[in-house]
Amino acid sequence: MSSSSQTQLGKHTRREFRERMAAGELKACILPIAAVEQHLEHMAMEHDWRSVCHIAYCVAENLRPHVLVAEGLMVGISEHHMSHPGTLTLTPGSFFSVLGDLIDSLVRAGFKNILVLNGHGGNIAPCLGIWDQFQRRSQVNLHFLPYWDVYTQEDGDELLAGGKRIPTDLPGHAQEFETSFALAAFPENVRTHMWTDQPDPTPALATAEKGEQFIQRAVERVTEYLRDMFEGRRVHEIPPYYS
Repeated sequence: MSSSSQTQLGKHTRREFRERMAAGELKACILPIAAVEQHLEHMAMEHDWRSVCHIAYCVAENLRPHVLVAEGLMVGISEHHMSHPGTLTLTPGSFFSVLGDLIDSLVRAGFKNILVLNGHGGNIAPCLGIWDQFQRRSQVNLHFLPYWDVYTQEDGDELLAGGKRIPTDLPGHAQEFETSFALAAFPENVRTHMWTDQPDPTPALATAEKGEQFIQRAVERVTEYLRDMFEGRRVHEIPPYYS
């Protein structure tokens, strides 16, 4: 098995996965969730998915050989963007049905620590409202984390024009933060010549240098978050069933 495939669940054969799990090598799994939706006039609609997967794979690489990434749910809850054709959305019922099945699949595969790493703001409130039910159902150490929640106000003061509130103003929507991230990680997704073809001027504040700093800090902090999960320092108490 090549080094690049060691962090991708889908690149394993069933024997390779079975043997790694049986040997106790696999301690945790990251399940990225995101969206495919409009990102103003200048950014590709896949941004949320590309960004969260970028963080997930960097974190898994840091924690290799103990972590796998299971790419499972590219499309999220984006009804609020459907006035822009090309956006894809799931209804909350469909979204949670698929997400629940994916979590159940990972539990049945043997994972005791699962991090659902979120890359889309529209998924947050729905997930938080139902998360205790997923925890009861899974009976494992199951966490939900939007990757930008690891940023601090100091990060915003240092890296963003005007010191925007952190994390309240993140990720924004194709503005300074997300555009900086894309310029650093996948610049082919940014149409810089279109920055002026829209009323929002903030994307023009973005730089690849800011994006690199944001990515580095997120990867380092999510790495520690996940390490704390499978080393027993960050364990969610499973909500009880009531009689």
